[in-house]
Amino acid sequence: MSINISVVIPTYNRPALLCNCLIALINQSLVKSAYEVLVVSDGYDAATEEAVHTLAKQFPYLHYLHLPQKKGPAAARNRGWQEALAPLVAFTDDDTLPDVHWLSAYCEAYHNEKYIAFTGLVKVPISFPPTDYEKNTAGLETAEFVTANCCCTKAALEAVKGFDERFSMAWREDSDLHFKLMMHQIPIKKISNALVVHPVRLAPWGISIKEQKKGIFNALLYKKHPQLYRQRIQSSPIRSYYIIVCCVLLVAIGIYQNNTKLILLAALGWTLLTIRFITKRLDSTRHSASHIGEMITTSIAIPILSVYWQLYGAVKYRVLFI
Repeated sequence: MSINISVVIPTYNRPALLCNCLIALINQSLVKSAYEVLVVSDGYDAATEEAVHTLAKQFPYLHYLHLPQKKGPAAARNRGWQEALAPLVAFTDDDTLPDVHWLSAYCEAYHNEKYIAFTGLVKVPISFPPTDYEKNTAGLETAEFVTANCCCTKAALEAVKGFDERFSMAWREDSDLHFKLMMHQIPIKKISNALVVHPVRLAPWGISIKEQKKGIFNALLYKKHPQLYRQRIQSSPIRSYYIIVCCVLLVAIGIYQNNTKLILLAALGWTLLTIRFITKRLDSTRHSASHIGEMITTSIAIPILSVYWQLYGAVKYRVLFI
């Protein structure tokens, strides 16, 4: 029997999470000879290679590939779909748990169309009340198109030239693919019974500070698809962030000029907006002492870092983006 669908999973140095995902894929309801799984490591990873080879004893259609050097998940996905044997390519992440009927749902929806894409359902189990990080991750459930659960014909991927490898972090590369499919008028169908569960990984304290660097790729996505970015991602800049940055700069100017009135007015503006931001993030989230402390600390830093990284991206990609 020929391979009907290929699964591509980018990964790097997370063999324990990956194995959980692969076990779920090995146990799919689809006949085993009808699909293959390609694990693509973002650079050589001995632990991942060993894990894949161990599980391949149970499922011979499981393969390990690796990039010669780290280039990001977009490049890893490109390597995977280009090596795929099937006309249909499904994508998921190494920390998901695909439902037992995940691949069957996509195969049943596919009727040999040359150019078509599918998107499935993502379920994110979170605690109650959730942390801010859990709440943000749960946004995957309502996202239009995410690489945690999507599927395209190989011909469609070739037509849009796959993933843009300039998206070197796991951010906005899926939106870019989505927008390219739309611009090429390739149909995208929602398959509600193609389900993957996306557990929230344990995150270090203050993870939201590190996450701000991803804003670089907001600028790249905006440069490529300005209208779709404003329609589907963000209708306008987060003005409060820029006002907070201006308040900080005015405090610095006031100190330099020894202008007490300016210092007090700017500091008051910064304080009120920061308290508002902290309150918004704590709304419907966990109120433990540790989480409150994290929200206060990170909320002070986030507006400044967000503006910095987005302006950095605007300069890097030469686009007027704020």
